[in-house]
Amino acid sequence: MVSAVIVAAGKGTRMGPNVDKLFLEVAGKPIVAHTWSRFDASPTIDEIVLVVREGMQPDFEKIARENRFTKPYRMVAGGKERQDSVWNGVRAVSESAEIVAIHDAARPCVTEEIIRNCVIAARETGAAVAASRVTDTVKEVNAAGVIARNIDRSTLRAVQTPQTFQRGVILRALAKVRELGHQVTDDTAACELIGQSVRLVESETPNPKATSLTDLPYLALLLAVE
Repeated sequence: MVSAVIVAAGKGTRMGPNVDKLFLEVAGKPIVAHTWSRFDASPTIDEIVLVVREGMQPDFEKIARENRFTKPYRMVAGGKERQDSVWNGVRAVSESAEIVAIHDAARPCVTEEIIRNCVIAARETGAAVAASRVTDTVKEVNAAGVIARNIDRSTLRAVQTPQTFQRGVILRALAKVRELGHQVTDDTAACELIGQSVRLVESETPNPKATSLTDLPYLALLLAVE
């Protein structure tokens, strides 16, 4: 059994005050509705857990009704930090779940191919993550803002979601984060604390995240042509 944990509890502060980016309409419906629909339609996924801000449950129920989602889902409240929200979500998946696919609700362009490939890789190695090659030239700068050196971009990857794990692996990794009181920027970083290797799965198609208002036209273009 494969469970998807869609993390939708963030505040999206970079969009501006009083703006909930997940409910901004892009290509005819809210961003989160596009994301949810990808996992609802995925034959790889058996159930969905949505991690939402307390009090927002009715808004997500409305999206489920309007889009006639059919896959089993449940909602849990988010935590103070993203890693706390993920912890709540992973603990809420079914006991029979073997693989957990954790995904940012603000990435609405995820494809079935990348979901499936990440799940396959996690079954084989314990943990996997969607990633794309870095195509821009990358420089390291010093404290004065002056270029210190050039970075070989051939070895660099931009990490995305889904991030997929054997259920026991991600539970151990997140438990270690909590035990040590660490802050991690993504779920694969937690794996480093328990010595778990993570396989990179190249994302062949754009899989951007809605971070600022300037991202919306690009997302709309990608969603409109699919």
